[in-house]
Amino acid sequence: MSMILDHEKQIKECEKTISELKAHSGLNSEREISQLEQKLLLLKQKVYANLTAWQRISICRHPARPRSVDYIKAFCKDFTELHGDRAFRDDSSIIAGLCYIGRQKFMVVAQEKGCDTESRLKRNFGMPHPEGYRKALRCMQMAEKFGLPVLTLVDTPGAFAGLAAEERGQGWAIAKNLLEMADLSTPIISVLIGEGCSGGALGIAVADKVAMLRHSYYSVITPEGCASILWKDSQKKELAASYLKLHAEELMPMGIIDAVIEEPLGGAHHNAAEVFENVESYILSAWEELKVLPLPVLKEERYQKFRKIGKFAVEDKASL
Repeated sequence: MSMILDHEKQIKECEKTISELKAHSGLNSEREISQLEQKLLLLKQKVYANLTAWQRISICRHPARPRSVDYIKAFCKDFTELHGDRAFRDDSSIIAGLCYIGRQKFMVVAQEKGCDTESRLKRNFGMPHPEGYRKALRCMQMAEKFGLPVLTLVDTPGAFAGLAAEERGQGWAIAKNLLEMADLSTPIISVLIGEGCSGGALGIAVADKVAMLRHSYYSVITPEGCASILWKDSQKKELAASYLKLHAEELMPMGIIDAVIEEPLGGAHHNAAEVFENVESYILSAWEELKVLPLPVLKEERYQKFRKIGKFAVEDKASL
């Protein structure tokens, strides 16, 4: 049985009532079913149009939400996975490989959380180690060498913050990716399909085109982490989420992202096939825009895109 989110309980009760009526329907119940279905549609529209920031994060973290492996299976043809960073080991939280999307060959670099206990442990819950970022960079530089565009799929609660990761240079590995991706001589497209937290997300998201699914989020820190720092109470996560400005419609006016990819009513887990189609369509559309740009122009626009993020306010000392 799939997990029911708090804001969906009334919807699920209505759906259950309709299912029971259909199972024992007679001629007299058809009108009642029709009325309930209309009521259900209006209820869904009302609930999903008034979601709080935290409710949207719960959608983003839903266990049934499609993962990177699902997107790769859906539209990445002839996927050939590449392993290892050529320095320490392979990191399973980063999947990298060559494939065709449409008729174009891509290098795909994706963060993968896993879908059950075994796979989540294997993937370290989508939290890459330094070797994961080094693998990602190695594959992106390979794409640059062979003139292939890069697609990155972002879905991480953050880079792994354990002692072993710090000992192996976690901060350096992420910083190196930021530096090298900013100057990579090939188009880069990044899509946030779930969580995009901190440098862990940015380490593979310095791109020419950055898009987000409607209910994904992109933030310097998780709401729980923010609440723990500001109020010394992680239970104030809902309040933190409301202040962080972490969803697509808030980030797009600031130039942090370039596009919003729509999800089905209620979230991607309600109709994965529709989401796969929307994401593939966006990737191919972005590629059509980027492939005509001369490399010097492409790289300069990418650099300026990230340099322009953020605003500074200067106060007049005389007025203080």
